[in-house]
Amino acid sequence: MTGSGHFLLESLALARRLPRVDLFLSGAAEEVLPMYGVRVEALREHFRIFRDKTQSAVPVGALYYEQYHTLVVAPATSNTVAKCALGISDTLPTNMFAQAGKLGIPCFVFACDTEPVVLTRAPHDWVTLRPRRVEFENVERLRAFDHCAVACSVEELEAALDARLRALALAWNPSSS
Repeated sequence: MTGSGHFLLESLALARRLPRVDLFLSGAAEEVLPMYGVRVEALREHFRIFRDKTQSAVPVGALYYEQYHTLVVAPATSNTVAKCALGISDTLPTNMFAQAGKLGIPCFVFACDTEPVVLTRAPHDWVTLRPRRVEFENVERLRAFDHCAVACSVEELEAALDARLRALALAWNPSSS
């Protein structure tokens, strides 16, 4: 998870439905989650949590032990998308993305800035954003990466994850809603 509030709660709801999910939080994610009423400690009821607390991103090593078959970066800020698109890996999510790509592990990125006008939930109100050309260019760069699919909506992410689960002969957890 990155520091995006855009469809944050919906992304967490999808994660809860996936089997055996670990959450890897950037420092920004830890700052943003409470703004949306989500406590990191409460997430531990559903997930193992890895925090961005080491300089060398120690949790990334789990990828080398084949503990993960899929990486999902959701929601992904324009900052995270730009870093991933340019090969910069200086946060836990961007390190996970880089290493998963090098290992051929499928990655799904739910990019926030993909439409000319984005209506998004801020902590206390709804806000209209108008992404810049550079955000669109970075999303397109990311689409060209091997082993990477970019989702532009919760529905697209859910469909991509559904296909991935079927390919792995796995099933969604029953919805709690």
